[in-house]
Amino acid sequence: MRQRRTIYFNDARHYYLFVFEPPMRLEDAWVPVDEVADTGVDTFIYGVSRDDGWFYPSRVGTRFGQDMVGNFEQAAYWRVWQNMQSLVDRDLDPLQVLIDRAHDRGMDFLSSLRMGAYAGLDQNLSTREGGPGMADPSVRDFMQRAVVELAGYDAEGVELDFAGAPGGTAYWFPQDRAAALGSEMTEWLRRTRDAVNHVGDRVVGARVYPTREANEKTGLQVERWLEEGLVDYVVPLVYGFMILDGAMPIDWIVRAAHARDVSVYAMLQPYYADESRALIARQYPTPEMYRGAAANAWQAGVDGMYSWFMRWPLGDRERAVLSELSSPDQIVDKDKHYFLRRSTDVPYVVDVDYPAHLPISMDPASDLGRTFAIPVRIGDDVEATGKRIGRMSLRLALTDLVSDDRLEIRVNGERLPLMQGVRRFPIMPVSPYQGQWLEIELSGTQRLRRGENRLEIALLERPEGLRSKVVVEDVEVTVAYDLWPSRLLE
Repeated sequence: MRQRRTIYFNDARHYYLFVFEPPMRLEDAWVPVDEVADTGVDTFIYGVSRDDGWFYPSRVGTRFGQDMVGNFEQAAYWRVWQNMQSLVDRDLDPLQVLIDRAHDRGMDFLSSLRMGAYAGLDQNLSTREGGPGMADPSVRDFMQRAVVELAGYDAEGVELDFAGAPGGTAYWFPQDRAAALGSEMTEWLRRTRDAVNHVGDRVVGARVYPTREANEKTGLQVERWLEEGLVDYVVPLVYGFMILDGAMPIDWIVRAAHARDVSVYAMLQPYYADESRALIARQYPTPEMYRGAAANAWQAGVDGMYSWFMRWPLGDRERAVLSELSSPDQIVDKDKHYFLRRSTDVPYVVDVDYPAHLPISMDPASDLGRTFAIPVRIGDDVEATGKRIGRMSLRLALTDLVSDDRLEIRVNGERLPLMQGVRRFPIMPVSPYQGQWLEIELSGTQRLRRGENRLEIALLERPEGLRSKVVVEDVEVTVAYDLWPSRLLE
């Protein structure tokens, strides 16, 4: 049965066990839950595993740091072991402490388990070493016992994290045979779901890839899982490239899930930009950017939002964003900032990533007059709320643009006048000569409509002797609302 959820995920490490000094006070142990309590978050998910150890006292797997005791080579790892042990020494299970706190604060709790590898796995069985991974029955049995153990906690359920590979864990199958082994994973999930059902009434969710192709080629028959009701929800994402994307191609999975009354939650990644782009520092999204991504996701029909890794410690701004994510009604008439995701060449992401439309390189030697089309999606219902919209702007970042260039820009077939009402300012203040933002105010029929819009750009003229390419680096849309409707100005 579909269920509305607003989810926050904590990976147990970066903003928790790596940070606090042992012995861990209960007030510190409660922080991951308390920092999102009394916002819109109603479900807390805790990442309990990494390939080199698990972050709870498992009877099935190996606790993180167990093989390092007496020989820790970094403070963060020492803290993990000592923090968990300081609770265990008081007869407290670190995982149950979080579960109880979530329940006390009115939230559901799910444990998230990475599916690719685990501490103690025979290296001859690891897919990273050319082994069979979960194609081997002993590995499948181990992973099932781990899931059942987590389901035995007094919590609402378990999340199976398949999307952690390849950036955060190993693949479960050798990739040259993965597609052919998909039926093995589906059968494993059938048996595991049955075993969980015997434990009690538990939610079983799955983090998967955004595209049908990426899931199928890695051996994940997601549509079959949905048809058979093997999972209660899915979260599509690419783990290694954590740029917020309000246009993730998830329509296919929303349709397939909703046909079987299964929930889909939209992953709101935590960065606007990061170091994978040259000369760019890591930047967090603004509240307006979160609203834009959420508006698009709500329009796509998702059942809730899933976020993580916000700027830490979480402050008033982050908590306010989490409150707004709980319902589409919270963001209807609020300012939004949409931006298009760029392609990435991060090696461990490429195989499971989905296409991006940026950057676009326009070569004056071959592309003069050529039209490049870019889909731009916005979630604002302009027809319903347009009179409240005080300003809608299109922003384009162009590398190596000069004033003598002549561009043609169209929105949904309508040509934009570029002789007036266009602001120009540097992309990067440190090197203003490298590129410019063009900000164009959209009015009347120029305004983008709800859903997918077609942006077209062409380089018509380039000064003679200037051979460099003009590159469309970024495309953004900002929507600003006024307090009162603007009928007086009609």
